[in-house]
Amino acid sequence: MKELWVKADGNSPWDERKKLVTTALESGADAVIVNKGEVKKVKELGRIRVIADDDGADFRLVTNLADVKKGTVFYKEINNKDDEQEIVKAGKKADYVVLNAKNWKVIPLENIIAGLQKENAKIIVEVANAAEAKTALETLEVGADGVLVNAGFNEIKKIKKLVDELSEEKITLTAAKITGIKSLGMGDRVCVDTCSVFGKGEGMLVGSQSNGMFLVHSETIETPYVATRPFRVNAGAVHAYVRVPEGKTKYLSELDSGDDVLAVDSKGKTRRLIVGRAKIEKRPLMLVEAEVNGKKIKTLLQNAETIRLVDKNGKAISVVELKKGDEVLVYVEEKGRHFGMAVDESIAEK
Repeated sequence: MKELWVKADGNSPWDERKKLVTTALESGADAVIVNKGEVKKVKELGRIRVIADDDGADFRLVTNLADVKKGTVFYKEINNKDDEQEIVKAGKKADYVVLNAKNWKVIPLENIIAGLQKENAKIIVEVANAAEAKTALETLEVGADGVLVNAGFNEIKKIKKLVDELSEEKITLTAAKITGIKSLGMGDRVCVDTCSVFGKGEGMLVGSQSNGMFLVHSETIETPYVATRPFRVNAGAVHAYVRVPEGKTKYLSELDSGDDVLAVDSKGKTRRLIVGRAKIEKRPLMLVEAEVNGKKIKTLLQNAETIRLVDKNGKAISVVELKKGDEVLVYVEEKGRHFGMAVDESIAEK
């Protein structure tokens, strides 16, 4: 995930800079930089990380190399090669380094990214507009870890949109052929209710195997029997895996309010959503089996007409209408998983 920080320090009156802080909060920014003595004022407005030269800050802002240690953010304007090297030195101890290149050039950032690639410090680049932000976040393919926006309200919102787009995972979906459908008995299944509204063709990746998951459609399709629940995916049995951000998985039974899950559409575009509630109820289940490139994958879903997968054309198809030979969208990977993390290990799941 790329980070968005907002620069709200300086000599202007607090009432003027307060608007930048509220914009940061409303835009979902990750942090704000303010003057010493203003941390409490920010905390009164909302919950956000505060960077300042102050004991009450989440990270102390420092500008001298001698003051750098764990829990600090080192801020430096780059004017020459010595400044660049000082930032690399600071990155060996600080949690973050923030660089300001007034005569904006890519080369210093490339050198700093290369110099800190084995260190834990994250690199934040001060920018004045969306074009600078895009360059900073894409330099050397990996880019900076985030940007510090030194601009007005409209630019903050533009850059936030850009940061979200660049933070999205790209997932390659494949068509798998249905090889079996079987009605089962009762079991515990999970409805995942999120804090966002899904679109048509969008859902979550769920499966009995972590390296083979079905795209389960959201409840956005109208039926004569039940109202839509456009924030919900009726995802499947409690044992199943669900894809979450940063390439990880969780069991459906582990999901809780406030957790992040990954919404995926039929083109493989993703976005991070917040779980509002995970609802477990006993319902009749069915087993769905499919094959892709010689690999068998399975999942257990509620046996009901409102539960849908997504076919190879991006259309929702009810599980009660599935038949052998139908093709549905799935995600497969070669690696196994251990505690939700992909590992180069031979793991068989049946």
